[in-house]
Amino acid sequence: DLMLVHTGQHYDAAMNDVFFADLALPDPDVHLGVGSGSHAVQTGALMQAIEPVIERAAPDLVVVVGDVNSTLAAALVAVKKGVPVAHVEAGLRSFDRTMPEEINRVLTDQIAELLFTTEREAERNLAREGIPADKVFLVGNVMIDSMLHALPRAVPPERLFERHVAGRFPRTPDGGFAAATLHRPANVDEPDALRALLATFGAIAARLPLVLPLHPRTARAIEQHGLAPLLDRPDLLTVPPQPYLMMLGLLKGARLVLTDS
Repeated sequence: DLMLVHTGQHYDAAMNDVFFADLALPDPDVHLGVGSGSHAVQTGALMQAIEPVIERAAPDLVVVVGDVNSTLAAALVAVKKGVPVAHVEAGLRSFDRTMPEEINRVLTDQIAELLFTTEREAERNLAREGIPADKVFLVGNVMIDSMLHALPRAVPPERLFERHVAGRFPRTPDGGFAAATLHRPANVDEPDALRALLATFGAIAARLPLVLPLHPRTARAIEQHGLAPLLDRPDLLTVPPQPYLMMLGLLKGARLVLTDS
C-alpha cells in the first residue's frame, strides 16, 4: 500500500491545490500543513510533523523527491527511525553550497538507501561522493514524464492573454513572445540582483514582449524594494502564479524562455 504525505511546504493555493487537479493526482492521505518560515524553522517543523506519521504508518520505505526542505526533513526522520529512504532525482548538483537546495540534495543522498537518478551525470556525481553503485538506479526524469503526459491538455497562451489583458498583449507580428520565471532567493532577496534582472527583462521585452508570472516571494520583494516601475511597460505582462496546464501552454508557445528554476 502507498501513503501520500503532503507537507504543505508550498501552501499558496495557486501553486499547490491546482497541481493536484491538473496532474490528476489523488488527494493526499496526510496533509501536514507546515507552511512557510526560515529554513531552520521550516525544516524543524516538518520533522516534528512527519515523525508521528512515520511512527503510525511503520512503512517499509519512505520515498522523497527533489531538493526542498521537505525532502531532507522526511529523510532525516525516516533514517533515524530505521526506515530506509529512497531519493528520487538523486545526484543532481549545482556545486554551489550557498544554495539551500544543494545542501538538501547532498545530505539526502548521503543517507538514502536507494538513489533514483535522472541522468548519467548524476550517477557520476554520486560516485565521486562515495555512494556505492549498487544503490544507484538510472530511471529517467519524472518531471519530464509528467510534462509529456500533460502536454496534450496544455492551455493555449491566448487564454491567458484574454483573461489578463483582453487579448491585447503586444506580441510580434508573427505572434512571438517570451516567458520568464523568477523566484530563487539569490535572485530575489538581494535588491541589486533583483533590480538587474528586472531591467534585463525590460530590455528583452523591448525586442520580444515578455510574460512574467510573479511568484509570491518575487512579488513581495519587488514591492518591498520599490522596483515596480521597472515592470510598468506595455510590452511586459505580469500575471499571478498560473495553474500547471496554463503555465505549460505558456512555455510551449513562447519563443524564448528564461527561468531560474
